[in-house]
Amino acid sequence: MSILLLGKDGQVGWQLQRSLAPHGRVLACGRAECDLADLDRIRSVVRQIKPSVIVNAAAYTAVDKAESEVALAQRINAEAPGVLAEEAARLGGLLVHYSTDYVYDGTKTTPWVESDPTCPQSVYGATKLAGEAAIRAVGGKSLIFRTSWVFGARGGNFVKTILRLARDKESINVVDDQIGSPTPAALIATVTGVVLAMLLRGQVLESGENRLYHLAAARPVSWCEFAQTIVGLAGVMPGFDLRLQAEAIRAIATAEYPTPARRPVNSRLDCTRLETDFGLQMPDWQSYLERMLQLLALKQNGY
Repeated sequence: MSILLLGKDGQVGWQLQRSLAPHGRVLACGRAECDLADLDRIRSVVRQIKPSVIVNAAAYTAVDKAESEVALAQRINAEAPGVLAEEAARLGGLLVHYSTDYVYDGTKTTPWVESDPTCPQSVYGATKLAGEAAIRAVGGKSLIFRTSWVFGARGGNFVKTILRLARDKESINVVDDQIGSPTPAALIATVTGVVLAMLLRGQVLESGENRLYHLAAARPVSWCEFAQTIVGLAGVMPGFDLRLQAEAIRAIATAEYPTPARRPVNSRLDCTRLETDFGLQMPDWQSYLERMLQLLALKQNGY
């Protein structure tokens, strides 16, 4: 079986190269090989490879920049997934795609379930939701994972931003009224591999079936709590020279830190459907964070 992976150099795509390897021949493409802004290129690559499964880990993820680059975000996050769905359906294959907690407005006081009404508050969220709709409209076999607050050793993310600030500053302010579950890229990739294996070896998707699942780690926290944990763990590890102490991270309200794009206040995702359908249990994110910090420390020390 051949698997076409798009976005190989991103946080999730980098991890997927390993988790997908046991399930078939993986042909991994980055932006240089297949830029999702080029819809004709997408069709050409898929028709050349003729994969049984397409896994799309590529996206426009610059949340604030999307507010001023609407057309580009729309093309990559909405139109490109639709093209991938069309090409997968033409081959009779499966499309695996990743979406986001930003499809919700964040006003609910309990974790979001897949059937909750969507109401994105940003261009990024709106284009990701449009991508979901484009996939469903094609009517082929597809699997969509909504996830949140992704972090990993590869690429840019909140963890690396906090570590950079912690080297230079003695105090910082971090939003404390936005709640979600930091989700390791490695966990997303592992779950994708497990689900794909089960779907291909028993729980086969019916023709035209679309499944939507929430995929996030356990134990929601605020951005401030997450930052304090990052600094607290890194501060006692060899390899990090931090000026910032966890106690010097000040909690502030969203209103005190305005951004071009609005973020959901409540990003908690209920993963019961995923856990029930595939016999899984979403783990806590902290052990993944510790491992990531260990890898970064080794890299900084030249190992």
